[in-house]
Amino acid sequence: MTTMVRSSLPLLVAALAAFASGPHVAHAGEWEVSGSAGLEMRAFLERGAYPRQLDTFQPSLQMEGDIRWTDDENRWDVVFVPFARLDAKDAERTHADAREAYVRWNGDSWTVRAGLAKVFWGVAESRHLVDIINQFDTVEDIDNEDKLGQPMVEISTLQDWGQLTAYVLPAFRKRTFAGEEGRFRAPYLVDNDLARFDQGGDDDADVDFALRYSHYFGDWDVGLSFFRGADRDPRLILDAERGVFAPYYDDITQFGADIQYTHDAWLWKFEGIVRDTPFETFAAAVGGVEYTFYGVSEAGADLGVLVEYQYDGRSENPAFAPVTPSDNDLFTGLRYAMNDMADTSILGGVIVDMEDGSMSGLVEASRRFGDYWVMELESRFFANVDTSNILYGFRKDSQVTLRLTRYF
Repeated sequence: MTTMVRSSLPLLVAALAAFASGPHVAHAGEWEVSGSAGLEMRAFLERGAYPRQLDTFQPSLQMEGDIRWTDDENRWDVVFVPFARLDAKDAERTHADAREAYVRWNGDSWTVRAGLAKVFWGVAESRHLVDIINQFDTVEDIDNEDKLGQPMVEISTLQDWGQLTAYVLPAFRKRTFAGEEGRFRAPYLVDNDLARFDQGGDDDADVDFALRYSHYFGDWDVGLSFFRGADRDPRLILDAERGVFAPYYDDITQFGADIQYTHDAWLWKFEGIVRDTPFETFAAAVGGVEYTFYGVSEAGADLGVLVEYQYDGRSENPAFAPVTPSDNDLFTGLRYAMNDMADTSILGGVIVDMEDGSMSGLVEASRRFGDYWVMELESRFFANVDTSNILYGFRKDSQVTLRLTRYF
């Protein structure tokens, strides 16, 4: 998979450059072509914890296209969303992917989609427990917000009693990891060529399946999900002879539920899973509340206060389960939306480990300039990280990212 992605990089870059070269005319009801190109600068506040890691600045170029076609009767859609990043410091972060490339048929109450697609499940802010269809592109960031396109056949029906969607996932995408020069990595590198699956080989031979039901009941939005297949989160097993981690993707069965209750300015959120693995069966949950103060300024800005608790009952032995920092943690945050013409918004939050006091936090801000430019500021920091915490490997990776994007 890595070879295929890297070999497609020149083609995708050329296509994206063509999108960015000038305006495109979209024919109503037929073609819509758009895209973006962005310059990103990461600045790390400390020297890396491991040899050969980049010291301070990490510039990169990000490009994305969006090509859509719809027939005159709105029965057929074709979507292609290529993505590419060119990183000046980390070779593993220079990569390309088709985030989406699918054909969809839309009936009166049924839809069928086939190809590469992205799916999102969940309601929580700090952790997306039930969201399991797509693999995460962690060389982009470690917040599990960036996804690789997942090959799938999706069949969905919308009825009075709710929406039911079935997924057949015939191919698996391996997780991306930072290279030797990159940040946000463990003491040992992860070698994806050593990846193994429950069948014992280096390829996932099984077909994965998923099912999701969602509906609203008054002020309640409810989602129930089932997944059977290879875990998107690998166990990392140390290969002492090579001095690297080998990813191992277990076959799992997962039942999930996501629930949101809306009342006036209150949002009550819950996500929970029960996961069966070859080694154990465990439960995990995240839940909390968001309250919004409307009109906190004369300009009509809104301020949201978020509080969520994270629990995870998996084994702490990395040989039995992928490690997680979210086993007994509290998230608190603020969301400020100015509701102005420039869509100015700020989100900030801190996660505190209730057992050892380790802290991680983020700040995200964005503002549009004119019709085509967007400036984004992102910061991620780590403080008071205990040596036994999984975040200890990131203890010196606090950083500030500035991104300027031009949309076409």
